[in-house]
Amino acid sequence: MESDTAVVAAFARHLGAERGRSAHTVRAYEGDLRSLAAYLDPPGANARPSGGEGKSHLLAATLTDLRGWLGAQAGEGVARATLSRRAASVRTFFDWALQTGRLETNPALRLVSAKRSRRLPTVLSAEAAGEVLNAAGVAADDDEPLALRDRAMVELLYASGIRVGELTGLDVDDVDLDARVATVMGKGARERTVPFGAPAGAALERWLRVGRPALAGAGSGPALFLGRRGRRVDQRRVREVVHATTSRVPGGAEMAPHGMRHTAATHLLDGGADLRTVQELLGHRSLATTQLYTHVSIERLKESYARAHPRA
Repeated sequence: MESDTAVVAAFARHLGAERGRSAHTVRAYEGDLRSLAAYLDPPGANARPSGGEGKSHLLAATLTDLRGWLGAQAGEGVARATLSRRAASVRTFFDWALQTGRLETNPALRLVSAKRSRRLPTVLSAEAAGEVLNAAGVAADDDEPLALRDRAMVELLYASGIRVGELTGLDVDDVDLDARVATVMGKGARERTVPFGAPAGAALERWLRVGRPALAGAGSGPALFLGRRGRRVDQRRVREVVHATTSRVPGGAEMAPHGMRHTAATHLLDGGADLRTVQELLGHRSLATTQLYTHVSIERLKESYARAHPRA
């Protein structure tokens, strides 16, 4: 019979090969299932019934087990968004197990989790965003390769609203400087084309002409953005760059790459872009996800009203 490890590995192959989920998503689902498996068969404790000799504890789980697992994590202070994703992970897993004949009934069919908190994302004002990009430009004035790269990355994140994983996955041929568009691979292996403005185009051109050749080596491949050693830059480094750049501006100290994405979406809506256009630009599958940014714009409007109206 299959062990937990074997079942999780088979499910991961299904997610990647048949459902086209990204490597990041597959890792997240695997981690969720390992967490559930550890809850069902905790180290050093009496083993829970597995439903048969050598059979996966995961496949022997009941709805009560699943609710207990989520409840234990909630008690430990796990964020609602994480609990929601973990519930979705196990629902997907047990649906797959049922379809592949590993189970006769789906214990997760009635599993629900707390709704995600709809906290409004932190965004920069248009003035603060301009200061951030100006700060990135000053740092790149000396043509130092890493400074040129950092400015190009920050400019492109704000100009296009792409995710940090989409940024690091870009290849040189994915960017058309003449048309000022980039082709990115989003979640679920969905490809889309995003525009960017003249300042981002200028920063990219300078990086490609001066900065990238200075860092490129045998291991660079087609990667657009490179690290100090000439290999594709990783997401952690991009986060460090964005945090360092935004920290120079009041109100931006805690900004991350996703904050630049939030900021780009909010400024587009503030400037009159329609919701469907912003949805396509951001690569959201559901319009409901994009609608969060309308709430951000309304909150900003209310704040301005409260400051400016004499009878607010």
